[in-house]
Amino acid sequence: MWLAACGGSSGGRANINVWVFNEPSGSFKNAAKRCTQQSDGKYKISLNALSNQADQQRQSLVRRLAAKDSSIDIAGMDVVWTAEFAAAGWIKEWPTDIANQVKQGTLPGPLTTATYNGKLYAAPANSNTQLLWYRKDKVDKPADTWSGLIDQAKQLKTHIEIQGAQYEGVVVWFNSLVQSAGGTIVKGDQVTLGSGGQKAADIISELAHSSAADPSLASQHEDENRLAFEAGTAFFQINYPFIYPSAKDSAPKIFKQIAWAPYPGINAGEPAKAPIGGINWGVGAYTKHPQEAFEAAACMRNSENEKEAAIKGGLPPTLESLYSDPELKKAYPFADLIKKQLANAAVRPVTPAYADVSLAIAKAVSPPSSIKTDGFVNALRGTLKDALDSQALL
Repeated sequence: MWLAACGGSSGGRANINVWVFNEPSGSFKNAAKRCTQQSDGKYKISLNALSNQADQQRQSLVRRLAAKDSSIDIAGMDVVWTAEFAAAGWIKEWPTDIANQVKQGTLPGPLTTATYNGKLYAAPANSNTQLLWYRKDKVDKPADTWSGLIDQAKQLKTHIEIQGAQYEGVVVWFNSLVQSAGGTIVKGDQVTLGSGGQKAADIISELAHSSAADPSLASQHEDENRLAFEAGTAFFQINYPFIYPSAKDSAPKIFKQIAWAPYPGINAGEPAKAPIGGINWGVGAYTKHPQEAFEAAACMRNSENEKEAAIKGGLPPTLESLYSDPELKKAYPFADLIKKQLANAAVRPVTPAYADVSLAIAKAVSPPSSIKTDGFVNALRGTLKDALDSQALL
């Protein structure tokens, strides 16, 4: 049960309100209870549920923070919001002493997502990356490139489940394709999209116009992909590790046949740059209890809490030491692959204008079957430049 927000303090104990998506396994709720108990009466953490859709989460937080809402003590932020929130003055820079604690033992990829202009503005709570999940009873060995995988799915008369709706998920896909092809989208205040963007558009279009595409590709999110795979109608899906504990609970027969492989690449023999996602804890700029909020946020992502989130919720840890933990590796047999992918992941553009950049990309590549591959790069470059120059109300 999620607790309603309330400000101030109770009996000398600070009320720390955490706003984050409604994590279904209960690991965030348990972390809040443990950290409250471990604070020895210094603070009490209350969880407040945001939408499970990243776009709606951001909208809720932006409205509150722009209104200087002091009830947001800790915000559960998508990893791509750090630059925007920091530049807007909506989250506080972490004090040196606690920042050093956060940096200690944290994987470089997740730490990069919590940093803006060389300063720490968030604490990585969990990371995430996508794997290629497949049915080992149907597929001997999956292809390691997108074109090969599309051909394989066509031969097997099955689908590749992936996120094609017009939202952040399709941007994640596009960004990873661009970087896997050796390109970038935006660097600083410059648009850098080039041949990698063209290659990404070609691959998305190739899948969309093939029998390997789910008929509802244009409306698919992560959960629809999960459900199709659990129903047995698809032999492949590109998705996050949350699908593993879900299948164990909801589709035990399918679960026994799940195998995994690295995120597909562009060229044979060249590893892909897989997506990096996750949640970072940011301390609200208008909190009345900054010290307690920093301490609570640091506690919420300690080893015990990250471990439970990984095992119960399928949320990969940001702490390197956990990837060699025997208990985690038993429940998380793909831990080594996740760690490897996170070390060379495709971080999405770091820019305060990310919301407009993301929306420009989503509109350009969704629905996937409507992508105009001729002139694609030039058209998107212009839209991205407008987004960076704040000339477009996207």
